[in-house]
Amino acid sequence: MKLVIGADSAGKPLLDVVAKHLADKGVEVTDLSPASDSTPEFYADTAERVGLSITEGRFDRGLLFCGTGIGVCISANKVPGIRAAQAHDTYSAGKAATSNNAQIITLGARVVGPELAKAIVDTYLASAFDPKGSSAGNVGAIEKLDGKYTKG
Repeated sequence: MKLVIGADSAGKPLLDVVAKHLADKGVEVTDLSPASDSTPEFYADTAERVGLSITEGRFDRGLLFCGTGIGVCISANKVPGIRAAQAHDTYSAGKAATSNNAQIITLGARVVGPELAKAIVDTYLASAFDPKGSSAGNVGAIEKLDGKYTKG
């Protein structure tokens, strides 16, 4: 699995903890966060970069971090074809994958502690969507809705 991650300045400390956790487990990640010495940017810019990298096929899944996880979630869901879900517990993280085929989960560094964040990410990455399962129709309806309102 090819994994992409990104964060704004509020989410970067938690991203760093999770990235190290994943590296220690042998999971390779690519961080698309702005460089610490760059001009500050909006979390929407980071979310767009991560979302596009997935819809363009360069990565399979992504993790986004900000202060609450809300801003990056809203922003990522503006990228056509992306399903992002905020996950602040392991149950939601698993369901984001198995029931909603979410390509991205978002976490809030001011909401979730480091150990819980690691567990959430592990659960998400260990969970998979079944395209023949009971949630397939719902995901298909989400995709249809996305296409209905996508311009261009």
